[in-house]
Amino acid sequence: MSLHPVDEKLPALKMATTGLQHVAAMYAGVVAPPLIVGAAIGLSPADLTFLTGACLFTAGLATFLQTLGVWKIGARLPFVNGVTFAGVAPMTAVVASMDDKSDALPVIFGAVIVAGLLGFLAAPFFSKAIRFFPPVVTGTVITLIGVSLLPVAFGWAQGPDPTARDYGSTTNLGLAAATLGIVLLLRRFTRGFVKQVAVLLGLVAGTLLAIPFGATDFGPVTDAAVVGFPTPFHFGAPQFQLAAILSLCVVMVVSMTESTADMLALGEIVERPADERTIAAGLRADTLGSAISPLFNGFMCSAFAQNIGLVAMTRIRSRYVVATGGAFLVLMGLCPMAASLIAVVPRPVLGGAGVVLFGSVAASGIQTLVRAGLDKDNNVLIVAVSLAVGIIPITAPEFYHAFPETARIVLDSGISTGCVAAVALNLVFNHLGRGADAQDVTHPMEAVPAQSIS
Repeated sequence: MSLHPVDEKLPALKMATTGLQHVAAMYAGVVAPPLIVGAAIGLSPADLTFLTGACLFTAGLATFLQTLGVWKIGARLPFVNGVTFAGVAPMTAVVASMDDKSDALPVIFGAVIVAGLLGFLAAPFFSKAIRFFPPVVTGTVITLIGVSLLPVAFGWAQGPDPTARDYGSTTNLGLAAATLGIVLLLRRFTRGFVKQVAVLLGLVAGTLLAIPFGATDFGPVTDAAVVGFPTPFHFGAPQFQLAAILSLCVVMVVSMTESTADMLALGEIVERPADERTIAAGLRADTLGSAISPLFNGFMCSAFAQNIGLVAMTRIRSRYVVATGGAFLVLMGLCPMAASLIAVVPRPVLGGAGVVLFGSVAASGIQTLVRAGLDKDNNVLIVAVSLAVGIIPITAPEFYHAFPETARIVLDSGISTGCVAAVALNLVFNHLGRGADAQDVTHPMEAVPAQSIS
C-alpha cells in the first residue's frame, strides 16, 4: 500500500531546500514579536538577540510536536508553528503596566505557561465550544490585532529613540517608505518563492540602503557567539499575576480558534481531512508548545497560515519537509550569530516592513468579517461595538486611568476587551432567546483567514 503524500519522505536535498522555503516564509513573523516586546522593555542588543534566538528555537520545538507528534499530541500534518502575533499587544500592555521593566518578561512567561496548560486541558472540548467563536467574533479580534500593532510600525519608522534629534526625520521616514516600496514592488512584479519572501528581501534591501546614512550597526553580529543555547529562565523565574494570566488566556482562546480553522483548511489542501481527533491533537501541540516555550524564554506558539498557502502553491504535502524546517529553526536558535542578524536591521526599515506585516493582519480580519454574514443587523452591531471597545486603548490611552493597575493590564489591551465584548454580544444576539434564530450565519470554521495573525 502506497504512502499518503503527507507521510512521504523526500530526497534529502529536496527536503532541505523546501524546508528552508518554509522557514523563509515565516521567519519575519517569528522574529517580529520578540522585537516588539524587547523594544518595549528596552532590552540591550545582546538580550534582544538572545530573546529572538529563543523564539526561533521554541518555534522549531513546537513545529516538531505538530508535524512528528507524540502520543495524542500533534496533528501530524505539514503544519508550521511559531510565535503568534495575537499575544503581542497584551504583552506590551503588561510591559507598560510594570514599574520595574525587568519583571515584565517573568510575568509574561508565567502567564503564557498557565494559558498553555489550561489550553492543553481544554483541547479535547474546544471543538465542541467553537460555535461560540464564529467569524463575526474571530474576524473582529483579528482586525483588532492588526490595528493594535500598526502604531508599533509607525513608531519604528520614526527611529529607535524618541528623544533622539533624528527621531521622525526625513531620512528615517524615507528609509521606511523605501522599504515599504520595495516590498510592494516585489509582491507586485515577482512570483513563486521570491514573492513569498518579499518582506524578508525588503528588510535586506532596506538595511543595505541604510548603510550610507550610518543607520546600520553591525555590532550585534560581531559581538554574538557562533554557538549558544537558550538558557532556561535567562530573564528570571516565571511570575504569576492574575491580570496578565487572564489577558493571555483570552489570546490562547483566539489562537486555538484560528488553529482549528487552519487545520481544517490544511486537511482539505493535503487531502487528509482533519477530524475531531486530529484537531484535538493539533491543539494539544499548540498549547503544550506554548507552555514549554517560556522555559526556554520563548512566547506563545500558534499555527502559521502563510505556510499553508505555501503548501497549496508548491503541492509538496510531506510533513517531514515542514519538520526539516523546524530543524533549521532549532539550529538558528542555537546560533546567536544567526539570530543577531535581525538586530542589524534599522528600526525605520522594520517600520516600513511592519506596515505590510501588521496591515496584512488587519486585512485578514476584514476578509474573515466579509464571510461573517454582515448583511444581518445583529452581526453589524456586534462588530461595530466590539471594534469601538477594542480601539479605546489605541485612540484614548488614558481612558481607564482611574482603574486599578491590575485591571488596566486587561483593559489596556484592546484585543482582550474587544474579544470579550464580541463573545458576549454574539451570545446575546445570536444564541439567547429570539436572537437564536439568527444562527444561520457562516459556520465558525468556514471562514479561514487568507493570512494568519501568527
